[in-house]
Amino acid sequence: MRMNGKCSRLTLLLLFMLAAQKLWAQGPPYQTDDPVPVDLHHYEFYIFGGMDGTPAEIDSTGPAFEFNWGAIPRVQLHAILPWGGVFPSNNPVYLPGGTGLSAFGLTDMELGVKLAIIKETRHVPQIGTFPMFEMPTGNFDKGLGAGKVWYKLPVWLQKNSGHWLFDGGGGYQVVPQTNYRDFPYTGWLVKREINERLELGAEVFAHGREGYAAAQTGRSTMIDVGGYYHFKHHPGEQFLFCYGHSIAGQTENYAYAGMYWTWAKDDKKDAARNDWMQGPMNGRGSE
Repeated sequence: MRMNGKCSRLTLLLLFMLAAQKLWAQGPPYQTDDPVPVDLHHYEFYIFGGMDGTPAEIDSTGPAFEFNWGAIPRVQLHAILPWGGVFPSNNPVYLPGGTGLSAFGLTDMELGVKLAIIKETRHVPQIGTFPMFEMPTGNFDKGLGAGKVWYKLPVWLQKNSGHWLFDGGGGYQVVPQTNYRDFPYTGWLVKREINERLELGAEVFAHGREGYAAAQTGRSTMIDVGGYYHFKHHPGEQFLFCYGHSIAGQTENYAYAGMYWTWAKDDKKDAARNDWMQGPMNGRGSE
């Protein structure tokens, strides 16, 4: 996708805003993901809701439930069971997209495996992949699912520097269904620890045209701003939030809000860390 000069300069700024101490890894509430699996024998659970809408259609998610498990070293198993809604605008301007009846129900379930490939060092970022398989559990006739298995095939990298954390990368989404398109996507995120209870971040996220059956009938580049609030007396509990809007391409809005919990199989070993995790236990999952 071609970005205008202003968007390109902003992307470069985010790439170089790396200023030594680890932060939490990324994923929700952002659209940019990360290459850091959940620590071995650790678990994560989310309850969340959100939306992603354009003038052609608004798609909502929630209630949705996400579970991540550090099953073996450097490997995370991932699942999301989501309910959601589709609300076409039925505006003739967007034909043949954005048409149909509004509906709410179970949407496509997500399964994934996050793999850490290259360990972060002083000069090399951590690199990993997070393929996802979207299972056709949603009602295709009502627009709540694609009707076939579809895939996300990304590569992500991460680098820590002081109170700053940087994530970035991208991938390709394959949707083998009529009126859907395969398309590339990319995200670049910078985040800073404000204090022991608050982290804030901003990302640039861009994707190609997703097809007339999706809300994102055109290309779009967005800036999203969000963060984490760590509860003082519950270190394994957080509130996550994010909101974003397009700056180029099709008009698009993105929002996420959720609660997050993490725990270990053996609480007595909760301080232990996977050799691939140099820093605090990652307080996020992935999407």
